[in-house]
Amino acid sequence: MEDTDRCPCPSGDIYGACCGPLHRGERPAPTAEALMRSRYSAYALRDADYLRATWHPTTRPPELHLDPDMRWQRLDILTTRAGGPFDDAGEVEFVARYRWATTGDRGRLHEVSRFVRSGGRWYYVDGDVGGAPDRG
Repeated sequence: MEDTDRCPCPSGDIYGACCGPLHRGERPAPTAEALMRSRYSAYALRDADYLRATWHPTTRPPELHLDPDMRWQRLDILTTRAGGPFDDAGEVEFVARYRWATTGDRGRLHEVSRFVRSGGRWYYVDGDVGGAPDRG
């Protein structure tokens, strides 16, 4: 992805002014929501290294395999609780929509994600997942 392309997160900003610097390690996410958006972009771009680096060490999976047939289409942030620049914990509720490249089937991931800040950096801890595939 080029820095001049629209960011997948979808903030409306270009990648180089949004999630790009986070993905490259140039700066940390300032809030839990910013980390959530950058992680969504990392899924869309299949950046497993960034996803593992921003996963809290106590819950980080030993390996992360991203399915190349899953295409992330849209992110909707529903609510945020805490997770600001002066907080040490926060939650972000979101719906992410995807499509399978091989079949065209659509689905959605509805999650309330939990984040903590440690050493000045936000980390994804875990989340409560709900939702079901879209039909039609």
